[in-house]
Amino acid sequence: MTKASQFVMVHVGQSTEAQRNLVHGIETRSWGFPESKAEYEGARPRFAVLATGASPRVQLEQWLTGTATLYLFEIRKGFYTGHAPHWPDEEAEMRVKYPLRFGIEPLAVLHDVPLGPEGPLTEAGSDAIRRSGTDRGMGKLVDMPVLPLLDLAGIPVAADEPENVPLDKSPGFTGDQVEGKKKPQRRRRGAGYISDPKKRKAIELHAEDMAVAHYEAEGWTVDRLGKPYDLRCTRGTEERHVEVKGTTGAPTSVELTINEVLHARDKETTVDLYVVSDITLDTHTYATSGGEVSHYLDWEPAEQDLRPRRYEYRLPLTSD
Repeated sequence: MTKASQFVMVHVGQSTEAQRNLVHGIETRSWGFPESKAEYEGARPRFAVLATGASPRVQLEQWLTGTATLYLFEIRKGFYTGHAPHWPDEEAEMRVKYPLRFGIEPLAVLHDVPLGPEGPLTEAGSDAIRRSGTDRGMGKLVDMPVLPLLDLAGIPVAADEPENVPLDKSPGFTGDQVEGKKKPQRRRRGAGYISDPKKRKAIELHAEDMAVAHYEAEGWTVDRLGKPYDLRCTRGTEERHVEVKGTTGAPTSVELTINEVLHARDKETTVDLYVVSDITLDTHTYATSGGEVSHYLDWEPAEQDLRPRRYEYRLPLTSD
């Protein structure tokens, strides 16, 4: 019998605001709803599908004859309450509109997927998307096998452990791949990348200040380096190097350089990873506050948790 996993099924509309939020959610690894529901209490969903391109205001029989684009995610941070404006419409209004949030890691985007029995979704899973679309995009929980979706995406997993998805074997996707009719015309790059340099610097400095305060409170002497790593902490004969990352989104994934990965794997050094998520940022003054800490001691990133985003290509030799 095929193992079932719990999903959050979400319909994303075609409005400019909805598509802009979809791009932002993909890039910052976060999604959210305007309120909680009783069914969310105690739920621990493993995957999420954000679907777009099909009108939900039809009867189920008609819905099942259509197709949609499915954005498949692994959920890496369960439901939590966000305290900072995060999505573009939240920042524009300087208020939290979607406080119930969860952290998502992009696995694959699937185009023109049949919503009926010939597709990878169960009827309950497909209908959950439709019902989400008639309920302000509120997520609907459903149990269904993930293996058909992973097979369609070409992601190899063990049949008896389909929830153990290797990140390095999944294609992933970025906000640039959103193909809605009203997709906002702007380019982003990388996990959690922020295009405004002042905003990015304010978030990085806030996270670094929190990390410095943490280590100093534990008796470490802290030097800010920036490169080749952020902090050098010494205490007597002990020495630790610390990589610091900050985001206004969920603690799902962070962007690393090849040098940061190699340094963390160096057996001659001890490296910690200090991540501050859900940082509150005033986009007018760039003032920052708050944040939730994820702290990883003796950090060494495993290959299956890394996804290459860019390659250096060596050009072939020529006879000229």
